[in-house]
Amino acid sequence: MEIEIQKWLLDANQASQAIREFLKEKDYEDYTQDLMLSSAVERQFEILGEALKRIRDKDEEFLETSITGWRGAISFRNILAHGYDHLDDEIIWGIIEDDLPILIESIQDNLE
Repeated sequence: MEIEIQKWLLDANQASQAIREFLKEKDYEDYTQDLMLSSAVERQFEILGEALKRIRDKDEEFLETSITGWRGAISFRNILAHGYDHLDDEIIWGIIEDDLPILIESIQDNLE
């Protein structure tokens, strides 16, 4: 694996772990009522998606064969960055609960 791809995978992993840490012992209501928390989580999702986008631009085949959920993460990053006025907290919370754990596991499997 190329060194740049490893670096971007590490960036994606750090961002995903930051999301987990920020939300430790938090629930949906905490997320929706705390602007700083939701902003921090959304920023880390942007970093996560951007790191995966850079990997895609360098070696899409690697993502296709190695990272589950990469397309959704990149699309979500684009929505956060460009469609900020159309965000739905329930959808974001669903991504946190349902999609993020699978993505994290996939990323970490490729870092070992």
